[in-house]
Amino acid sequence: MRSIKSKALAVAAVGVVAAATAVAVTSAANAAASTLGAAAAQSGRYFGTAIAAGRLGDATYTTIAGREFNMITAENEMKPDATEPQRGQFNFSAGDRIYDWATQRGMKVRGHTLAWHGQQPGWMQSLSGSN
Repeated sequence: MRSIKSKALAVAAVGVVAAATAVAVTSAANAAASTLGAAAAQSGRYFGTAIAAGRLGDATYTTIAGREFNMITAENEMKPDATEPQRGQFNFSAGDRIYDWATQRGMKVRGHTLAWHGQQPGWMQSLSGSN
């Protein structure tokens, strides 16, 4: 009978050590993924947000964006009304500011829709044609 109790205690001790190790490993993994971007990166993904160029001077805004995310999309600065307000006259300065801010922090940058329905310059709205 003593032998069975000894074996049971040994198995229980191994179980306790295994459980403690699992908790330690899980805690270490969670510590490594302390931000939204880090958690996404663990599975080969990114987690992003939209950034407005006019808010890049707001320290709270940029601190949170820089800490939590690993991908950025411009809010409106890369839409047609911002990049080509007059036909043939291009302005990428606000989009460039966002791009530079993100890439200096090692973030991915995603563009925006080529022709967004709600923010088209007047010249684009008057275009006509067929597919």
